[in-house]
Amino acid sequence: MVKQAGQALADKAVALGYIDGPVKPAPVPNNPPLKLVQPANEGGGDAEFTFIDLFAGIGGLRRGFESIGGRCVFTSEWDKYSQKTYRANFPDDAHEINGDITKVEVTDIPPHDVLLAGFPCQPFSIAGVSKKNALGRAHGFEDKTQGTLFFDVSRIIAHHRPAAFLLENVRNLVGHDKGKTFQTIKDVLTNELGYTIDFRVIDGRYWTPQHRERIFIVGFREDQDFRFADMKVPEAAPKLRDILHREADESEIPDQKYTVGNSGRVADKYTLTDHLWNYLQRYKEKHQAAGNGFGFGLVGPDDVARTLSARYYKDGSEILIKQEGKAPRRLTPRECARLMGFDSPRGADFIIPVSDTQAYRQFGNSVVVPAVKAVAEHMKPHLFAALGKRPKAAVG
Repeated sequence: MVKQAGQALADKAVALGYIDGPVKPAPVPNNPPLKLVQPANEGGGDAEFTFIDLFAGIGGLRRGFESIGGRCVFTSEWDKYSQKTYRANFPDDAHEINGDITKVEVTDIPPHDVLLAGFPCQPFSIAGVSKKNALGRAHGFEDKTQGTLFFDVSRIIAHHRPAAFLLENVRNLVGHDKGKTFQTIKDVLTNELGYTIDFRVIDGRYWTPQHRERIFIVGFREDQDFRFADMKVPEAAPKLRDILHREADESEIPDQKYTVGNSGRVADKYTLTDHLWNYLQRYKEKHQAAGNGFGFGLVGPDDVARTLSARYYKDGSEILIKQEGKAPRRLTPRECARLMGFDSPRGADFIIPVSDTQAYRQFGNSVVVPAVKAVAEHMKPHLFAALGKRPKAAVG
């Protein structure tokens, strides 16, 4: 029955033109098919439950579910730079990071209690759709390279039938293609796979000083009466001063990659050149005159930032920090780690082993970690009920 459900999903996706039909690849010498590196019982036996981390990025979803006692038993991430950051921050994994999930057989994925997937958002994001429209390219499920990866999530769910899953994407997923895309996703998860789902758009602004709205979709194999409406968000209102380097404060530990001297003074390379700053101002004036809202976001310590995007490495225009007497500056990658919740507001524990360009891309593609932890905590009693167990003492 499960195999039939999985095949039905694949057939439906092919019929709709979302994915290509099966093609038998020619054998490649000295390149054996991917096999599971580590059995499902990897690691210690103290975990409350197991989960897999798909489209893992740098591990934002994982951090949320480790915080409630979970253990990751499988990771998939195709980008080699993200893999490098992931490995640096999860060095004790007994399993390798798998690359292209479309080439992984479901039988090579270990059994698991929870599936996590932040499947690529570019085909559905407002910025991604606008860019693809401008270039005459397909978006959504018509994007054959990224838009159809949801169906790889569904085939894994169909085979393994985890007790629960959490999917994450941009808020524009709800309205993409006049709601048809999201309706297809809901139909697959509920009608085809038989899960009970609920979803909510959550702004990371309640945990970090950044407006970052993302949709979270939670599903349970058996109805556990899970309701996102019951989830409370903090009343806190963080400001950028909480995460910025303290330039005149020697209490901040020097971060030699991003600051200079024995204080938190930000390196000059993060200040925009006069040429770039003048260009951004002219660009904004031009679009304001035309009645458009395009332009940079200039903020100070008491403000809340716009959404950090994967294009931040280009000019930093969405979040520019005011500086007295000179052009504004970009956030440093360390400040981005804090803004996304990978580091505490004054912390510097998250390892950033890649270039600034790659770091900006990685944080811009990631999730607000404290928001994920809050979702995981809200799921926890329902998940443990589904697994028929009581939680142990709180973890983390």
